[in-house]
Amino acid sequence: MEEVYDFLKKCGIFYIATIDGDKPRVRPFGVVNIYEKKLYIQTGKIKRVSKQIQTNPNIEICGYIDNKWLRVEAKAIRDDRREAKKSMLDANPTLRSMYDEDDANTEVLYLENAKGTFYSFTEEPREVHF
Repeated sequence: MEEVYDFLKKCGIFYIATIDGDKPRVRPFGVVNIYEKKLYIQTGKIKRVSKQIQTNPNIEICGYIDNKWLRVEAKAIRDDRREAKKSMLDANPTLRSMYDEDDANTEVLYLENAKGTFYSFTEEPREVHF
């Protein structure tokens, strides 16, 4: 899991795909966190991405850097605990201009049953499960 976290942090921007009815939706994300040995992402509950994840929690993440890319398949599970939100915001202080652990909008989600696959043009794909 730490290797996936490090890769996504190094990317800066990575992309998350969700399903909206029968259509795929992809958007950029830029923050991850490890809390209680789980990998977390963050969004706002008022956003469409939040509603899509609550309807169908199966997501895929893709990031690319240095001629290598990572795809992560997982189920995104909402964690409404204040401590989980605070951990995310403390680890990513730029979010504090838009979010607060005590507001009704901040949403953090951990990845469950995750499979990350690392790819490059010169090596065989390598999977990690977390």
